[in-house]
Amino acid sequence: MLQSMVIGAGAGRACANRGRACRGLYSFGLILLLSVGFVACEKTSDQAVEVKATVTGGLPGVLHLTAEELARTVIVVSPVARGQLRVPREFTATVQSNENELAEVTTLIRGRVVKVYVDVGQDVKKDTLLALLHSTDLGVTEGAYLKAAAKLHEAELAYERAKDLHEHKAVSLAELQRREAEMKTARAEARETQNRLELLGVPRQEVERLDRNHTIKADVPLRAPFDGRVIMRNITRGEVVETNQKFFTVADLSDVWVVGNVPEKDVQFIRKDQKVDVIVSAYPHAIFPGTITYISDVLDPATRTMRLRVTVPNPDHMLKPEMFAMVRVYAAPNPDALTIPLAAVQNGPNGKMAFVRRGANDFEARAVKLGLERGELVTVLEGVSEGEPVVTRGSFMLKSEMERHKIEPAP
Repeated sequence: MLQSMVIGAGAGRACANRGRACRGLYSFGLILLLSVGFVACEKTSDQAVEVKATVTGGLPGVLHLTAEELARTVIVVSPVARGQLRVPREFTATVQSNENELAEVTTLIRGRVVKVYVDVGQDVKKDTLLALLHSTDLGVTEGAYLKAAAKLHEAELAYERAKDLHEHKAVSLAELQRREAEMKTARAEARETQNRLELLGVPRQEVERLDRNHTIKADVPLRAPFDGRVIMRNITRGEVVETNQKFFTVADLSDVWVVGNVPEKDVQFIRKDQKVDVIVSAYPHAIFPGTITYISDVLDPATRTMRLRVTVPNPDHMLKPEMFAMVRVYAAPNPDALTIPLAAVQNGPNGKMAFVRRGANDFEARAVKLGLERGELVTVLEGVSEGEPVVTRGSFMLKSEMERHKIEPAP
């Protein structure tokens, strides 16, 4: 082309010296120059089309990389797998004491605290003495019981004497009947005072002691109802307590309740006696197995959640009431699920997409419809087939190239 331009310029100078006869030669050179330039431009346009074809591969949705581009990129593929996938559901919860093994220690009679024997966190056995109260009301009631017992004894002796005298015709039948009525009245009074002691929580052993010793002992012992741990104390030495107070809470923490709330959309995955896993914030790497023992029949209208209760064995007392927890429930496994790694999924122009390797240098962008996630895997409902190699590493670079060349994912 440069040579043609030189020829054209020389012909112009020659024509200037020779006149009109050389003008034709100049015109010829100019025409030759334009023709050569047009042919060169047409060739350049064809080469650009050819380069673009190597990028797109000539197929819709397929990205073609040259050998040099492929050498600069790390591409790792993984086949689409088919098999069983267990999908977990997790719900927030809190650890609570087993209310079936929980007792509030109170008293049925007012009194003054003489001594406290246990503190919060202390393990106790059944009938362990927790505290001792002194009650004047109990003293009055015990005194009434002793008086009634003495009156009954006197009435019984009088009746026996009258009966003996009546047999010997010494007293009338009316006198015998009067003595019998007095005995029955005294017996009813004695039974009433004994029942009053029992209603005040006086054990049978104390009543038997009164019958033996005939001495008033106005002490009210507070004892543990069963083996457990003291988790609450609300009593101080010297204070006067009433019958509506709660002094101690004793709980058997060998198993605990984990109570949570299940969203309405996940109710379908919950059933009674189902085995679950419990994870607490205090021990993030520990899993405590439990069993669903209660499912509410009514949803909370404000939160649209269902109450759930899990019973968890706690032999080492690691789980403590009011701990934050997470209940993990596994949904019914899908035995025929297609799964791909989450790393293979990218955000496409119209949703999720993945790249399927079609050859050594070709990668097809596919729109995919995803299902449930499980760890590093996700189920695929549409878009890929079993065994197809999807790109797990390097998919973001392929997405960038796809957007640069404006390639649409294949449906």
